[in-house]
Amino acid sequence: MPRYTVGQAAQYVGISPSTLRAWVQGRSYRIRGGESRYSQPLIARPASDDPRLSFHNLVEAHVLRSLRTRHQVPMSAVRAALDYAENAFAIKRLLLRDELRAAAGTVFLERLDELIDLGRSGQLAIKHLLQEHLRRIERDIDGLPHRLFPVTSRGLDGPKVVVIDPRISFGRPYIAGKGVRTSTIVERLDAGEPREAVAQDYHLEGFEIDEALLYERAA
Repeated sequence: MPRYTVGQAAQYVGISPSTLRAWVQGRSYRIRGGESRYSQPLIARPASDDPRLSFHNLVEAHVLRSLRTRHQVPMSAVRAALDYAENAFAIKRLLLRDELRAAAGTVFLERLDELIDLGRSGQLAIKHLLQEHLRRIERDIDGLPHRLFPVTSRGLDGPKVVVIDPRISFGRPYIAGKGVRTSTIVERLDAGEPREAVAQDYHLEGFEIDEALLYERAA
């Protein structure tokens, strides 16, 4: 079900709204000589007549972030590589699938290597970064994502304290095991309430409050 505006989704996964909008809507760009080209969307919304995004879209954006933030891989190259993997393996929406870590992911990376000048070291770096992002996704018995631990300012190796689960707190970020939204914690602290009182009300540890603050302040 659609749940997130582009602005909300961008905030939760730590990218700019304009970048996410280009991934969802596609974008026009000019090449040498002034000719206009169009890059197809990388993320398909649940309903074409509804601008909101689903939890699965949020996960796709999280995975795409690993390609764009470190390696600036062109969107057109990612689109072509995903299409190639789909045609070779008949796997739709590879960015959601656990197969991205296995055979289809290898084809995806090899195709990227053909489309842009990655070199062997570049392909290995992307593979490593993808694996680190995929470790922050928990999957159900069918292999589809059902929980996402977004990247905080502590980086990919940061603790899995803040979590997004479409079944809990209306899909908003919350503290794992406690169910309280990170935004609620920060709002109460910003209103001048003592840290100890907030911790007691929600049975929070000090490090959990710290993670909520780091996540919300970075958003």
